[in-house]
Amino acid sequence: MSEQKVRNMEEFAALVGVSRPTVSKYFNDPSSVREKTRKRIEVALEQHDYRPNIYAINQNRRQTKTIGLVVPNLTDPFFAAIARIIEGMILEAGFNPLLLSSHAGPDQEISNLDSLRAIKPAGVLLAPLGRASKVDAIAEFAEQIPTTLFDANLDGVGEAFFGSDNDQSVALIVEYLCRSGEPPSFFELEDPVNPNAIKRRNAYKAAMERVGREPLFVRVEGSGWDFEEIGFSRGRELISRKQLPTSTVLCSNDRLAIGLLAAAFDQGISVGIGEDCSMRIAGHDDHPFARYTCPSLTTISQDYVAIGQHSVDTILGIIERGERLDQRIVSLFEGRLVMRGSA
Repeated sequence: MSEQKVRNMEEFAALVGVSRPTVSKYFNDPSSVREKTRKRIEVALEQHDYRPNIYAINQNRRQTKTIGLVVPNLTDPFFAAIARIIEGMILEAGFNPLLLSSHAGPDQEISNLDSLRAIKPAGVLLAPLGRASKVDAIAEFAEQIPTTLFDANLDGVGEAFFGSDNDQSVALIVEYLCRSGEPPSFFELEDPVNPNAIKRRNAYKAAMERVGREPLFVRVEGSGWDFEEIGFSRGRELISRKQLPTSTVLCSNDRLAIGLLAAAFDQGISVGIGEDCSMRIAGHDDHPFARYTCPSLTTISQDYVAIGQHSVDTILGIIERGERLDQRIVSLFEGRLVMRGSA
């Protein structure tokens, strides 16, 4: 490779002996230029230290090969896992995923969308914060850029929403816990940030009433996304004071359940279904760490693959047709009960 450093596309075009628009056209789609010209460009790429600024190219295109992917918090292994699945699907379709984290902040969520707007993506897949989101600003963005929501819904925003059927999944685990032992109380944040938590609260109440049991809520203080710490600190207080209303506890999500498992261990409580166990704990989501807790966590597995695939397919369909959907799609996928050692 030549030691000569090419600073921009103009310099590279001059070295090749073709126009800058021709070089730009090649980088957008190599098959769009004549074979002889394409070979000249490819030989020059091997000889000179030059790679195009994709973002600069995107500024001059009406539609790019980039699909934005925005999640609430990449430090949360749940969102890291589903983002990894969706990234693979985008790459397989021949597009470039651009993954951004909102770091649990509504201002950062909007900043991410503004950054995506600037590079003119072909579409965006967004898992919104939910109740903390600036819905009007997101709706305005979705009017300009084809956007599909997943995980948490914002009514009327975007082309479609794909998520889990919380009514079905919570009913499934409530019925199992009631059938296999003491009916569960429901351990949750008093003021949850994610709308799924509200749906699960209501689903738990309805499921308990269907089996003729009284709903028992354990609502703890806490804000933000430090669910493990909240589950541990509040759970330890409740266990030490013997203030949990039941020995079977269903947590609103797996991260709270992981914290509660640690609190039980801290207080010398054995969790599980053995004769020496005095407490059962279950969660929801099938967090990537759920199978590795001690004991492993009984939970509900969300259908990550179906949610991701439908989200990606919808965006790709809009891109291919070049037009928006006539009607917004809302599709929910059933969860699967995963029975492990904790319950």
